[in-house]
Amino acid sequence: MRQPTLASTVPLLRARTARRLAVLTFRDVPDRGVFAAQLDRLLRSATPVSVAQVEQAMSGGAPLPPHSVLITFEHGHRDVVSHALPLLAARRVPALAFVVAGLVDTDLPYWWDEAEYLVGEGGWARCLSGRAGGAVAGALAALPDPDRRRSLAELRVTARHRAPSAPQLTTADLASLLDAGIAIGSHGLDHARLDRCDDYALHEEISGAHDRLTALTSGQVSSFAYPDDIHDLRAVSLLRELGYRSAFLNDGLLVDPRGGLPDLLCVSRLRVDARTARTRLDAALSAWSPSATRANRRWRGAEVV
Repeated sequence: MRQPTLASTVPLLRARTARRLAVLTFRDVPDRGVFAAQLDRLLRSATPVSVAQVEQAMSGGAPLPPHSVLITFEHGHRDVVSHALPLLAARRVPALAFVVAGLVDTDLPYWWDEAEYLVGEGGWARCLSGRAGGAVAGALAALPDPDRRRSLAELRVTARHRAPSAPQLTTADLASLLDAGIAIGSHGLDHARLDRCDDYALHEEISGAHDRLTALTSGQVSSFAYPDDIHDLRAVSLLRELGYRSAFLNDGLLVDPRGGLPDLLCVSRLRVDARTARTRLDAALSAWSPSATRANRRWRGAEVV
C-alpha cells in the first residue's frame, strides 16, 4: 500500500490543528527573495499575529484566529533591518525581534563567531586544549560563565589577528523596527548560557539587558528568548519579577492550547531558515510539527520556497 506523503496529508492536518499556534524563529535572513516567498506563502495559508495578541490569548483573553503564526528573529542580526523589515512592512506582518542588548550600537562580533575565528588564527585557551574548530562555540558555552569569559580573553591574546568587526543593530534601527510594528525582545546582555551563570552573572545577564533595552526603546520590552534555549528556573523567577509577559525557547514544538493555557514564560518555537523545505514550512503553517526529539533533524532541507 502506498504511504501518504507529508504534502498529501497537509489539508487534513490543517483541519485538525487549526487552533494551534506556530511560533517561527529565524536566526538571520540572508536571502530577501527566499524570505519574501516564505512570507507570501504564510499569508496564503495562515494568519500572522503579534506577540501582544499571543500574550493576551494565553492570559485568557480573546482567542487567536485559526492557523495563527508569530514570526520571531534571533540574535538581532543586521539583516532583520536591511532584508526583513521592508518585506514585513510592505505586507503589514507583525513580528518580534530578540536583541543581544550588549551589542547594540557596537561593531563587536558575536562571541561565538569571534571564538571560532580566533581559534582559526592560532588562538589557544586552556579550557579548549585539544579542540578543533566547529566545536569551539559549544565547548565555550558549556563552561561556567567565568571560564567562558576567561577563555575568550586568552584567545584574544594568543591569536595572530583580532576578529573582524561586525556592525550591529543601532538605536535608530530599534526605533525603525518598532515603528514598523516589530516588537523588540531581550536575548540577554551577552548571550551567555543562563544555567552556566552564577546568581550574580544571571542577574546581570537578564536585568542588565532589560535596563539597557528599556532605556533604548522607552520601556517597550516585555519578551525574552533564552540563550541557547536553556530554560533556567532562576531566570523564570527573575523575568516574572521584572514584569516580562512572555519568554521563548526553540524546542521544535507548537503551542497547543487544548490542554489548558501554556506557560507564557516557556513558549515553544520552531526554527526556520532559508533552507527549510517547502513541505516543512507548509506543515508549520498547518500547525503540525515533528516530535521534539526529531525536530531539528527533520526541519532542515535543501528545498526552499
